[in-house]
Amino acid sequence: MTLLSKLSVLVLSLSISGVAVAKQPVREDKGEMIKYENPYWEQVRKSVTEFDTPKKEEKKQFKMDFSTWKLPQSLDEFTKHWHTKPVNQGSTGTCWSFSTTSMLESEAKRLHNVEIELSQMFTVYWQYVEKARRFVREKGNSAFGEGAQANSVTEMWKQYGCVPREAYTGLINGREHHGHPRLFAEMESYLQSVKRDNNWNEEVVLSTIKSILNSHIGEPPTSFEYKGKKYTPKEFLQNYVKVNPNDYVPILSLMQEGFWKKVEYPVTDNWWHSKEYNNVPVEDFMKALKAAVKAGYTMVLSGDVSESGLNSMYDAAVVPSYDIPAEYINDQARQFRFSNGTTGDDHGIHLVGIREKDGEDWYLIKDSGSGSFNGKFKGYYMFHSDYVKLKMLGFFIHKDAVKDILSKIK
Repeated sequence: MTLLSKLSVLVLSLSISGVAVAKQPVREDKGEMIKYENPYWEQVRKSVTEFDTPKKEEKKQFKMDFSTWKLPQSLDEFTKHWHTKPVNQGSTGTCWSFSTTSMLESEAKRLHNVEIELSQMFTVYWQYVEKARRFVREKGNSAFGEGAQANSVTEMWKQYGCVPREAYTGLINGREHHGHPRLFAEMESYLQSVKRDNNWNEEVVLSTIKSILNSHIGEPPTSFEYKGKKYTPKEFLQNYVKVNPNDYVPILSLMQEGFWKKVEYPVTDNWWHSKEYNNVPVEDFMKALKAAVKAGYTMVLSGDVSESGLNSMYDAAVVPSYDIPAEYINDQARQFRFSNGTTGDDHGIHLVGIREKDGEDWYLIKDSGSGSFNGKFKGYYMFHSDYVKLKMLGFFIHKDAVKDILSKIK
């Protein structure tokens, strides 16, 4: 008899004899939701992708060597005026709103001792709505872009008021940084379809633009509570912030427009063709700017930040001698660069302080652009006065700071 047969007989006999055979417990397996991982496949995928991707040459820029410059070593070397901490604008073209909102926050402190952080995106939202409105009324012959000018912020405040940042951040669905490429592309595509199809129904267009904005940055509040009190945006501007948008003026210095008169600033970001720019020679421009900051005012600068003498790793901007010697920076040099396109209006920044030492002036700049967060002074640049004189085309400031200029404007 085989072993298997003997065991079968034994089990049968035990059962017959009443001896119970122990029952094995039933195993219950369970599943769980876990993150998908396939490390080896990731190695394969990375290898294949790298092999199939054309090799790009390392991108290089021509930048000035700062080793011979004695740069300010601390922000404490500057006489600074009150301002809120730097905030990054993310992947957006909204420097105009960040810089001007920052300046108006400083003005609330200077005028009324009010310390507050205001929403940049509230103004951005309504600026897009007004750009779309003009686009319709001009039958598509009005610029629709991300950029604008400092005085467009006060224009939006007149129409819509302002709100604290906590009431409207423009960051929804867990977004950490502002990112508008998809938002702008969607709005631009829609408006181009309106132009192509000749569908100039203003109510429909604005409703659609608002819907797009709401889906990307949220719907702005019509009322909100701040420090235990309820406000509308206009009430908040009038009764809490107490900054009068009509008290701020743009100063420009461009030879082509003719000096000592109000002119139109001929750049795309002046999308509504404002002709309220007070145009003066650069020497008067620089004199007024310095006097204002020494008197306690801050201002928005607008101009060109794409120069080899600006390096974010050093937090500094200067005019290299190989560009133009300082003694030759004048109205002609500025106009030459504006006319040939080497100077443009590509950024808005907030001037918040000054340093006078060894016969040189440096200006402290609060900046929302990503580059300003690369160096050791996060969110700041130090602009040499020569850089301001050559590359900054205009500034926006309280009218009391430039009374002498305004008195001479025709």
